[in-house]
Amino acid sequence: MNAHGVVSQPLSAWLLLALTAALATVGMGGWAWWLQPAPAPQLAGALVAGAGLVGLLALPMALRRALNLQRQHERLHERTQTETERLEALVRERTVQLTELAQHLQTAREDERQRMARDLHDELGALLTSAKLDAARIKSRLAGPAPQAGDALERLAHLVGTLDRVIALKRRIAEDLRPSALAHLGLVATLEILAREFKRNAGVAVHCTLQPVPLTPAAELTAYRLVQEATTNVAKHARASQVWLTLGMQGGQVVLGVRDDGVGFDPAAPLRSAYGLVGMRFRVEAEHGTLRVDTAPGRGTAIRVTLPPATDAAG
Repeated sequence: MNAHGVVSQPLSAWLLLALTAALATVGMGGWAWWLQPAPAPQLAGALVAGAGLVGLLALPMALRRALNLQRQHERLHERTQTETERLEALVRERTVQLTELAQHLQTAREDERQRMARDLHDELGALLTSAKLDAARIKSRLAGPAPQAGDALERLAHLVGTLDRVIALKRRIAEDLRPSALAHLGLVATLEILAREFKRNAGVAVHCTLQPVPLTPAAELTAYRLVQEATTNVAKHARASQVWLTLGMQGGQVVLGVRDDGVGFDPAAPLRSAYGLVGMRFRVEAEHGTLRVDTAPGRGTAIRVTLPPATDAAG
């Protein structure tokens, strides 16, 4: 096959076609012209005409072969394109399935947290409150002149103080599992409470610029958990002295920001605590939002989250 995709014919076949064309051109019947000398110009013209006829005969074959090759190329391209589209659709389908599965697991975990918070608040809270009331009654009855009353009163006072701390611990655990302030006070007040508790426990100054924003309950919980995870990371790893917490509307989107002046980190390096960032990113994407982390060694860390506002129908 030559460069144009046409298979070369045997030399004898080409010569036979040329001789046949020459015979037709000269006009000599039969094979008797072999025995008679033909004028040179006439013979040359016959050969040229024969070559032209051979070219005309070969042209349809070349065109047909070229057309077949083009059709084969198109069919191969169509099959490749179809397979590529099928694989892309499969990847999208698997991604959607994994996202839905992960969101289901996240929802199940939140439901479990809510159930645990309710049990801690109702059952354990009732038991501890009852024990505190009983201890208070005993304390009032022992407040007499008996010699052993002083020691009993001291022990009961210690018991009451212990029960107060247990009740406070129960309340804190319940709030960590499911912040009741989020449903009763709203996102801004809940973030302010979280900021005050973080400042008290970690000793880090927190500057809050928070404005009410329209979010669905699920998105509000996502925002709260993100700030909770971010401040936890600051306390554990950042060695920061200040944190800036912002919430407001920008460009029709809800924007939440958490920034610190800590040591930062290299985002390209593998981190032992990267699961927190991965979990935050997933929770934001599950609410159709975006998360961006801007950090570098020695520059602190800034987390910016963009969430779509709740529509009137959703609200």
